[in-house]
Amino acid sequence: MKPFLTELFKGQSYDDKNFFLIAGPCVIESKELLEEVADKVSGICRNLGIPYVFKSSYRKANRTSASSFTGIGDHEALSLLKATGEKFGLPTTSDIHAHEEAAVAAEYADILQIPAFLCRQTDLLIAAGETGKIVNVKKGQFLSGPSMKFAVEKIRSTGNDKIILTERGTTFGYQDLVVDYRNIPWMQEHQVPVVMDVTHSLQQPNQTSGITGGNPQLISTIASAALAAGADGLFIETHPDPANAKSDGANMLRLDLMEALLEKLVKIRKAVV
Repeated sequence: MKPFLTELFKGQSYDDKNFFLIAGPCVIESKELLEEVADKVSGICRNLGIPYVFKSSYRKANRTSASSFTGIGDHEALSLLKATGEKFGLPTTSDIHAHEEAAVAAEYADILQIPAFLCRQTDLLIAAGETGKIVNVKKGQFLSGPSMKFAVEKIRSTGNDKIILTERGTTFGYQDLVVDYRNIPWMQEHQVPVVMDVTHSLQQPNQTSGITGGNPQLISTIASAALAAGADGLFIETHPDPANAKSDGANMLRLDLMEALLEKLVKIRKAVV
């Protein structure tokens, strides 16, 4: 594990040979939702020795329809994210969408996440790097793993080497994604930890209904294959009631399925390492 990750997880007890987990509801809907998910997932991770980062977006800037939910307000959402992390002793992460958001979000989150569609935005990457926070860049659906070296170089140009890259699928036609597992070792060649974004890789975007579809029944398949391919971490969005979630309900894991899934994945990880 990279030293910056060891520092990030220093308050947690975990198996240092395990994968790390980034998980939470897609978007911040309420204090009650954040605490329910953080409480449940942190308890499971403690029992299984999995280091855990709590994730939820304070604002969703990339939505299919103008009528889609985007957030409860930036300040309120960021405050809830930070408070949840403090209450449950967890590092936190949320995505940012413009360079001016980096310094603001860095006051509340431990990891700044760069959305896949924005992974080439130079000013955004540099602003995130300049905060000194860990920066997790999601690979664009239109890019190969080797080409992500340029995103890494931009962040490193700020003197910040605390970088994670995340695979989240590749565009396949107009309304589907596929996962090319070669991207995991290819991105690890950039000397950074690599995460598999399991749930977003199962999206079916750009539906004419204005609501993104998904294949959550394949979550276990994608996660298992990623660990077999050597992924350092997994990203799994989860919600107690995905059908009524305000964002990405079609591909999130139902919260009550998390424990059995992680138990299985821990066994796979042990077999791989």
